[in-house]
Amino acid sequence: MNPDIFAEWFRRQGYNVIRTERSYWTNSGPRVYQAFPYHWQIKPTEREITAFLRQNNAIGLRYSTPITAPIGMLSYHVIFSSKTYELQDLPKKARYDVRKGCEYASYVQIPLKRLAIEGWAIRHDTLLRQGREGAETQNWWETLCYSAEDLPGFEAWGAIYENQLVAGLLAFSCDDCFYILYQQSLADHLQYGINNALAYVVTRDAIERPSINQVFYGLHSLDAPEGVDKFKFRMNYVAEPVRQRVVFHPWLKPVFGQTTHNVVSKLASWSGSPALAKMEGVIRFYHQGKLPLEKQSRPQALENLRIELPHHIDST
Repeated sequence: MNPDIFAEWFRRQGYNVIRTERSYWTNSGPRVYQAFPYHWQIKPTEREITAFLRQNNAIGLRYSTPITAPIGMLSYHVIFSSKTYELQDLPKKARYDVRKGCEYASYVQIPLKRLAIEGWAIRHDTLLRQGREGAETQNWWETLCYSAEDLPGFEAWGAIYENQLVAGLLAFSCDDCFYILYQQSLADHLQYGINNALAYVVTRDAIERPSINQVFYGLHSLDAPEGVDKFKFRMNYVAEPVRQRVVFHPWLKPVFGQTTHNVVSKLASWSGSPALAKMEGVIRFYHQGKLPLEKQSRPQALENLRIELPHHIDST
């Protein structure tokens, strides 16, 4: 499936989508643009970036670029790229949870309509568990799911226990990459391994498709706790090192200095506001990205995997 379908999905949700020479962009916040497809690592020139910001009256943008790029925060993509995914390859605890989950529920593709209707209660339960209540709404969730209807490449999966949807995910295939876009589950059923089993079944199904060479399980988050991806790594996903770059409009760079970051960070911590938490992350990525790699804070995921930083940095 091509990225134009991904773009159409965003448009149906009411987002602005812009196509440039090297990527697609959508407004992830008020006049703040995120590059997609997310697995692409792009290298736009400074002239292209400045032109984009000015022509679209944008505050800022965010994109993934190769680890050898000259600027950007040390970051990662969560991926699985092996051609086989066997239960015996998983760590002992993950194997146990997958087996328990498979005995407890069934894991099948479901209609997008079912994910839209029944999935919100599961999504809301997940947000509560993550301390992110208020970050999303039922209308947003239903629009997100219904916007994918009749678009090639989108699919929904669910964990079914006694005819009840207890976990679900939304996925999309783009190029040779299978995206797990959103996954959620009911807390009351987590102890039975439903998250592990759902991730295992879907990943194995995807990687066995001839057209798929990798499964993408998410970007290094702006605002989620460091440990949010630990579950994925226990399921044998890996952290692929990249640099995430945040760029602000030239006129606004003075506004987003270190003093602003300190204030926003304190307000986000005090208020618990998801919007302020995301803003803090955007400004933090911006400041970290301007430092040399060796002076940046290394993400926990890369520390644990002992990934060495490159010796060569591209000059372009």
